[in-house]
Amino acid sequence: MYRNDAPALELRGLTKRYDDGTLAIEDFDLEIPAGAFFGLLGPNGAGKTTLISAVCNLIRVTEGDVLVFGEPAHSLLARSWIGLAEQDINLDRFLTVRETLTYHGGYFGMQRDEAEERAEEMIAAFGLQAKRDTRAPKLSGGQRRRLLLARALMHRPRLVILDEPTAGVDFELRTELWRYIRQLHAEGTTILLTTHYLEEAEELCEEIALIRDGHLIARDSAAGLRESFAVDRLQDVYVKAMARS
Repeated sequence: MYRNDAPALELRGLTKRYDDGTLAIEDFDLEIPAGAFFGLLGPNGAGKTTLISAVCNLIRVTEGDVLVFGEPAHSLLARSWIGLAEQDINLDRFLTVRETLTYHGGYFGMQRDEAEERAEEMIAAFGLQAKRDTRAPKLSGGQRRRLLLARALMHRPRLVILDEPTAGVDFELRTELWRYIRQLHAEGTTILLTTHYLEEAEELCEEIALIRDGHLIARDSAAGLRESFAVDRLQDVYVKAMARS
């Protein structure tokens, strides 16, 4: 049973050094409250993907602890609480939309009837009814993005990690995804968003963390960051933060 007062995510002294000697994250601390909409910004190579991989138990950390609602991230319970929509399209090319979702539900222990019912809910929510029996390679780029998010939400996770969820999509689909993500957050889901679109972070996130070279360099609301860096735009905050030695 999880603690009601536990943060959604807690990183304590997280360090990851890869076999080739690359130090991706060093002594990294971060706490995200339950129910938050939290943004993580930084350039390529800043450590965002490593951080997400550590939270999702996709890599072994060198040092430190990762807790999800108070449970170790490597535990089956913690893993069942996380939904990940990855930046890269990693859909099984032999599965249809419906099969992709039902198999994912089964992986998380859902019974067939429950998985099929939930899959239909997700298909309707993301406007994929006409593509229900279509295999992933036949979907458009935007439809694949919808399916990735639907798959991440299939097992009703408490913490949803969105890694560049609107990369490469058109304005109409981006707006549509924003609307659904906001609804998800309003229902109590904790959301961790990484994005290179600063306006997306400013529009959606209650709080934003900036990371560079595996270190946390700033954290606040968008308004608080602008005030701290004495600038009028989040873009200028980002430029100044990343330029500091």
